[in-house]
Amino acid sequence: MSEQIRLIAQRIKELREISGCSIHELAQEFNISNELYEQYESGNTDIPVSFLYEIANKFNVELSAILTGDAPKLHTYALVRKDKGVGVERRRQYKYQSLAYNFIHKKAEPFLVTVDPSPEDAPISMNTHPGQEFNYLIEGSLKIIINNHEIILNEGDSLYFDSNYKHGMKALNGKPAKFLAIII
Repeated sequence: MSEQIRLIAQRIKELREISGCSIHELAQEFNISNELYEQYESGNTDIPVSFLYEIANKFNVELSAILTGDAPKLHTYALVRKDKGVGVERRRQYKYQSLAYNFIHKKAEPFLVTVDPSPEDAPISMNTHPGQEFNYLIEGSLKIIINNHEIILNEGDSLYFDSNYKHGMKALNGKPAKFLAIII
């Protein structure tokens, strides 16, 4: 795994240890196995952004503090120039850029997400997280599954949904798909 994921894992572990929570307690709270939680803290496996968002909410810290190790400081506005968002490395086929990483006390988390194509028969990885999500497709085509419902988005299409339901996505037509995701 990358050095960034190892650092994020270390921050998660530190938050847990400072709070006095056990791995078992947090695994139960997040409805995952102890083993999976331990893998996240080890830094040797992908950590879903949805899990990072839940950790940030649990410990009342900004998501960007977990991602970067720095607390956001801006109150009036936060400008992020093209391709300058804080990158979040995850699975090979997903690339996230945080678009408001420097703004403190955000009510939403905006990301620019690029989904690289995968083999047609590759399964779609599903996840859940508290809140709601808005996606606006900028480029390409994207298959999204929400609670066993399949939706195809094309450029200019948008989707708002309850992210407590299992959801996952896949780029279509052998081309990357790029979208604005806002997690509320």
